[in-house]
Amino acid sequence: MIVPALYDSTVAHVRRIPPRFSFAHRMYFWLVDLDALPKFPWWLRPFARFDGRDHFAAGDAAPVRSKVDAWLAARGVDLAGGRVLMLASARVLGYVFNPITVYWCHRADGELACVIAEVHNTYRGRHAYLLYPDADGRAEAAKEFYVSPFQSMDGEYRMHLPRPGALLAVTVALRQGGDTVLTATLRGERKPADRRWLVRMVLARPLLPQRVSALIRKHGVTLWLRKAPITPRTPETSGGHLNG
Repeated sequence: MIVPALYDSTVAHVRRIPPRFSFAHRMYFWLVDLDALPKFPWWLRPFARFDGRDHFAAGDAAPVRSKVDAWLAARGVDLAGGRVLMLASARVLGYVFNPITVYWCHRADGELACVIAEVHNTYRGRHAYLLYPDADGRAEAAKEFYVSPFQSMDGEYRMHLPRPGALLAVTVALRQGGDTVLTATLRGERKPADRRWLVRMVLARPLLPQRVSALIRKHGVTLWLRKAPITPRTPETSGGHLNG
């Protein structure tokens, strides 16, 4: 697999319960090897930076790779130095917001050991799910984390997380009471992670992390105006800075 890589992508959400709501936005994502993060000339670094504080424990500036290993070790998983691929947005001008980061964690022999889906909400909460996908990249997990005031805390996620290749195709569906109430998809096409393509992405989608954060709040206002039911946030559901 060729990494690092850029994925010119479309993110789409479909809310399937009243009030029904959907949107789609163009974005770009990075696929990187945590042991060989991309390096760019000084003038591009402000637009493509990976910082350990943006993943797992927020106050810990340790490299993301070491944080992944420590998080897995606490759950009885030892990769023995195997490769970890991360799909995420990078910091742009000192800011990043990743609603979801996906890690494909491999054993030393190259076989996939597990997948981590790390979720962030707009309240600075973080939570990660340890997944063991089947041969088709499908996995399930009970919902454990407060993502939005317009979603209740019950249900389970059904995810399709195949390792990206020439195409990126990730799906996360929330099931509640036997019905799919929300579906989020990420579809993208791999591009070289070189200076030319990075400049193209930065110019085509300027201030992307800042825009993502603003759009999430805009969509929240839309749902509020449409009188979507609200689930209050509590200390037990709000997240904190990723303790499990």
